[in-house]
Amino acid sequence: MKIAEIRDLTTCELKERLAVETKDYEQKKINHRVSALDSPAIITHLRREIARMKTELRQREINSKQKSN
Repeated sequence: MKIAEIRDLTTCELKERLAVETKDYEQKKINHRVSALDSPAIITHLRREIARMKTELRQREINSKQKSN
């Protein structure tokens, strides 16, 4: 998911997507510990996507605080 796609999501959709991606990331980590994944780079990709989503949520939070002041 590109950053432009993340920005197009509503805050509610973004939070839902973040929860799904986080759960998927945790499951991939567990599976990788038990038996090696075909591509361990998937874990890195998911972690970075989660970070992008959290960053966007934080930016929205900061922007809403600035608008209220």
